[in-house]
Amino acid sequence: MRHIEREIVPPTDEEDAAITAAALSDPDALPLTQEQLAQLRPWRLRLLPPPGSPKVSLRIDYDADLVDVFKRTGEGWEAGMNAVLREWAMRRGYLPFPD
Repeated sequence: MRHIEREIVPPTDEEDAAITAAALSDPDALPLTQEQLAQLRPWRLRLLPPPGSPKVSLRIDYDADLVDVFKRTGEGWEAGMNAVLREWAMRRGYLPFPD
């Protein structure tokens, strides 16, 4: 896979003002209130297993390229794979979302 370098060009002040005005006029895209912002929690923490969760060792085969993606993230890649599986299960209702 080729990596293409791209230059990031920030909008001008006028463009930024026009974008902000358009966003604020959209009733489906209103900014969050301070109360809503205070309720946000880091997603990563929600993907950690509950303290004291038992671990299960098993033998399973995954596609080599998929495992390589996780290994390239460095130390703890197995926990990252566990987090992806946990998120999959929570989004489908198999596991509850933590408080």
